[in-house]
Parts: sequence; structure tokens; C-alpha cells
Amino acid sequence: MTRPTSMKTDFSDIKKYRKLGSMIIVSGASGTGKSTICRAITAADSNIEFSVSCTTRPPRNGEVEGKDYFFINTSKFNELVKSNEFIEYANVHGNYYGTLKSEVLRWLNTGKNVLLDIDVQGAMIIREKVKADPIISKCVEFIFILPNSLSDLEKRLRNRNTDTEEVIQKRLKAAKSEIDHFPSYDYLVINDNLDKAISDMQSIINSFESKTSRLFL
Repeated sequence: MTRPTSMKTDFSDIKKYRKLGSMIIVSGASGTGKSTICRAITAADSNIEFSVSCTTRPPRNGEVEGKDYFFINTSKFNELVKSNEFIEYANVHGNYYGTLKSEVLRWLNTGKNVLLDIDVQGAMIIREKVKADPIISKCVEFIFILPNSLSDLEKRLRNRNTDTEEVIQKRLKAAKSEIDHFPSYDYLVINDNLDKAISDMQSIINSFESKTSRLFL
């Protein structure tokens, strides 16, 4: 019986592909430690950039144009909306906020990961809107941060000592509604221990490096 000749696989062609970064959407109810985790991740990983959004609100003391936000007027914002320049946008307390597609693609095309801290409503808009985009649709990942329990979340909100009882109750009600959406996300991080939550999220992000969907000709 003749044995088949072994074939040597040539992987040299892999070099013709370029590797794109990941667009990482992170959501979680107020008080889950979402912002703290995101700040820790971006500070520790030089390959992650925090997405800079546009806003129509005036800059606060210490905020830097192009670093904290792109500060534009309402007229300019509306022009960008009409020309479909935003991946998502929203009116929050009378001011507009939006994520520029060009800003996200700028990082993805250089192989950088882009992290967006987005509420559930905005995340679901992004999930639907990017389906038609040939690049972003293959690069987007959704991570939801859960509290250990609702009682733990309430304790964190109260320990802030910054909100009235009315505000706390509103945040808890909103949190319950947002948590119901976690099955719509790709990954979960449970923040019952901050250091472990940061480590778990970093491990998830590291796994994106091995995805073949990030390779483009």
C-alpha cells in the first residue's frame, strides 16, 4: 500500500494579510465599576485607545480638545449626522454626543484596539448599524460588566455619597433594566473583585488577537 506523500504547508502567504484592531463596546449599569475597569485597561495596555467622542457641550475645566472630546457646535453636529458620519449618537441632558466612524477606523486600520464606554441603548444601535460595514462588522466585540448582585450595586451607589435618595432609586431602576440586556452581549465580566474583573477583561481582549476575522487583504 502506497502511503500518501506528506505535504508541507506554506504559510508565507499569511504575510499578505493586514491585521486590524478590535472595536470593543463596554456597557454596564452605573455603579458596576465600568469606568474604573476601562481606565485601568487603557492605562495598562498600550495597544488600546479610548475612543474620543464629539459633543456639543462646552469643555469643562481641564478638558482638552481631541483628548477628552471633540467640541463642536450643534450646527456642525447636525451636518455630521446628515452625512452619516456617526456610528452612534444621542442627546444627553440637552447636549449631543456621538462616536465618529472615521475616528474608530483610523485606529482599527493601524491594528489598534478601540474601547468605547457606551450605554445599552447606544450599544444596541451600534450592533445593528455596523452590520452593513465590511470592516467594523468584523472587528466589533461587546462586553457587559455585571455587579456581583443588585444589593452590592446599591451599596456601591450609596458609598459614593454624591447622589440623593431619589437619584439612587432612579439609577437602581435603570440598572435593573440595563442588566436585562446582558444576553445581547458577547462576553460577561462580573465585578465581584476589581482586580479579578480587570484581569478577566484583559484576558478577553487578548483573545481577540487570535481571531481570523481581523485579517484583511
